[in-house]
Amino acid sequence: MAENSQLQVVWKQIRERVQNILSPAVYNTFIKPLEPVDIIGRKLVLKAHSDMGANVLVNKHGEELRDAIKKCELGVSDFRIVVDGSTTFTLDESEDALDAFLPSPINKSFTFDSFVVGPGNKFVYAAAKAVAEAPGETFNPLFIYGESGLGKTHLMHAIANEIAKNAPEKKVLYTTCENFLNEFISSITQKNGANFRMHYRNVDVLMIDDVQFLKGRMQLQEELFHTFNELSAQNKQIVLTSDRSPKEIATLEDRLRTRFEGGMIADIQPPSTETKIAILKRKALDRKCSVPDDVLEFLAQNSGHDVRTLEGRLTKVIFASKLHEEPITMTLAKLALNESVNEDQEQEDVTPDKIIAAVCSYFKQKKEDLLGKGKKADLAKARQICAYLLCEMLSLPLVSVGKLLGGRDHTTIMYARDKMEKLEKLNDHVAKEIDDIKNIVLKQ
Repeated sequence: MAENSQLQVVWKQIRERVQNILSPAVYNTFIKPLEPVDIIGRKLVLKAHSDMGANVLVNKHGEELRDAIKKCELGVSDFRIVVDGSTTFTLDESEDALDAFLPSPINKSFTFDSFVVGPGNKFVYAAAKAVAEAPGETFNPLFIYGESGLGKTHLMHAIANEIAKNAPEKKVLYTTCENFLNEFISSITQKNGANFRMHYRNVDVLMIDDVQFLKGRMQLQEELFHTFNELSAQNKQIVLTSDRSPKEIATLEDRLRTRFEGGMIADIQPPSTETKIAILKRKALDRKCSVPDDVLEFLAQNSGHDVRTLEGRLTKVIFASKLHEEPITMTLAKLALNESVNEDQEQEDVTPDKIIAAVCSYFKQKKEDLLGKGKKADLAKARQICAYLLCEMLSLPLVSVGKLLGGRDHTTIMYARDKMEKLEKLNDHVAKEIDDIKNIVLKQ
């Protein structure tokens, strides 16, 4: 506990500095009544007399106060608010509770320059560019929707990267709906709801990916509704993505639906064959690989709408070229994808049952457990890899894969597929497991 005299000296200097930043009315109403009660770590603890005053201070004038604290250079760099008798604004003295809410990382390689524009996405691309150039001024909120794997997340990261480049002083927060849910639940169990709200409302740009997962979660929708209103009132930019339009999100509250529809709704259409080829050329260039035009056209054919699947086909061919130390040709590409004329029967022999059996054998799991509701870590991993392989090897629709795996929702399958796809690229151990199971399937 800091000495009272020390607190008063620190607070007096900070108060004098912030008085020069805020208007007299704001200063007298929200800053002057505050009392310094402690210094914990590098944070000054201030006591407010009402939840309302604390809420306005944190959400509307928190940055000015924080800036004044830093510029005084008194050994503290931040503040926390407590309210007598309140369960909303509290301080967890055992740890910095706010630091528990960590933003999802921004992928620096996802930029507007690396996004391939075609007829199906040029409108949403232009809308995203406009938001990045003038956040909070146009298209607010920006709601992007379309099938999985068409570039929604790429555009969100591109917006964040563009703002970071042109306006680094702006605070941008990107997260997924799943992460938003997990942190919301954590804030309830740990009784640090004020920190949760501060984390999501004290930003200039809030971006939430995959908001279709809001369906049926009424308490989470309530929290997002108030966050939405708070940010909108301050002209802060909001960007949302979904695999469907707001009207198609089941059990979404009407008041939240109307907020989503209040700005710009832009959908991404599946890429044309020409756009697919352009995407493949860009990906090959990024990997410093020379791929003949006929191979690019071959890869673009029968690849479905998912850009991730398209990139996966290219990855297989590049890997085969390096493995066999041969240049990329049509023959090599067909062999790599098991799609040569002489191997059609082998491809047809790959069935869902064989993939499920191979996964069960590899991870030593019973089929009924894999298709059941067990949630142990090793079982969940095997199930997610199985979902990924059913999508990747057979190009089955998400709904069909869900039915094969015990009647699971297509959004659960999409999450498993995307997760394993990322891990295959980043984790050598997972990549080997997936490759080993593929070999088992093909040898059956």
